[in-house]
Amino acid sequence: MRDLKYLAALTIPISAGISITLLGYWSYLTPFYAFVIIPILEILLPQDASNLSHEERMEKGKSKFFDWMLYLNVPIVFGFVALALWKVTHVELQLYEVIGLVFSIGIVLGVNGINVGHELGHRQHTRERYLGKLLLLPSFYMHFYIEHNFGHHLHAATKEDPATARYNQSVYSFWFTSVFRQYLSAWKIQSKLLHSAKSSFFTLKNDMLWYTFFQIVYLGAVYFLFGLQGVWFALGAGIVGFLLLETVNYIEHYGLMRRKLPSGRYERVRESHSWNSNHVIGRIVLYELTRHSDHHYKSAKKYQLLDYHDISPQMPFGYPTSMVLSLMPPLWFYIMNPRIPKEMKPNQDSLSIA
Repeated sequence: MRDLKYLAALTIPISAGISITLLGYWSYLTPFYAFVIIPILEILLPQDASNLSHEERMEKGKSKFFDWMLYLNVPIVFGFVALALWKVTHVELQLYEVIGLVFSIGIVLGVNGINVGHELGHRQHTRERYLGKLLLLPSFYMHFYIEHNFGHHLHAATKEDPATARYNQSVYSFWFTSVFRQYLSAWKIQSKLLHSAKSSFFTLKNDMLWYTFFQIVYLGAVYFLFGLQGVWFALGAGIVGFLLLETVNYIEHYGLMRRKLPSGRYERVRESHSWNSNHVIGRIVLYELTRHSDHHYKSAKKYQLLDYHDISPQMPFGYPTSMVLSLMPPLWFYIMNPRIPKEMKPNQDSLSIA
């Protein structure tokens, strides 16, 4: 019965469903729930730093419940996108209602789309990876699969990683640098993979071309079914979705850097190179993404099996609360900078790149 707690991850799309149905100021229910109600609950409820016993680990590792919790997000994400598109294009709405729905659906795309797609993208079975890529589609972030798996996990917590925020870098600067650098990095990685396989650029093995094609077809289908208004809505929701991801990227590794060895290589990624959070609500709603330290330590480990490590730097708040704080750079720096290990900070504490 304790495993049923992960059903709480569905409260994000449920809140979006209420937004679509009731409209008016209710169209903002999802951002209010995600970034006001959940942070309040995280502050009020105790943290849970416990890890699974060997018996629990064996049982949960074999349970299909956790897998189906992920698969269920495919019809949920595309169903809510279609429902919102129909509402926006067939019902006369006020501009503030449309904006509210853009944010509500965008949050669904970020949490139940990209976040779950990230989890499935690390799976061993091809069909699960396909589902993961499909969940990245409506946020126009299919390249994330290549860059994250072949780039980020190799370069995390280094200057070479687009998804690692530097010390004193604001989230707004990070949005710009990470979005563009990750996209370019994905193309570079794809080129290297094709070169290793002795394949040309124009080949069926070029996944980046396929991702571009699928995303264009997706927008074409939206235009055919819902017109130009639908396209603008889909674009807006997709942008909210991937900026939500980038905000998570920002807080996951902010200021944490790996040491460069005399050989010129970086030390191995350890549990100390990602921010961890044991706040229960954020853990459940984000499918244990907040135990990010263990995810980088063993990227193939399923979300329900992730552990807490004593050496992992701990966030004072959960991920949803931290995302809100990151939008206020002076407050974020004031809270987080003192928590960064001294050996990982730049030589000059006043150094700022944003």
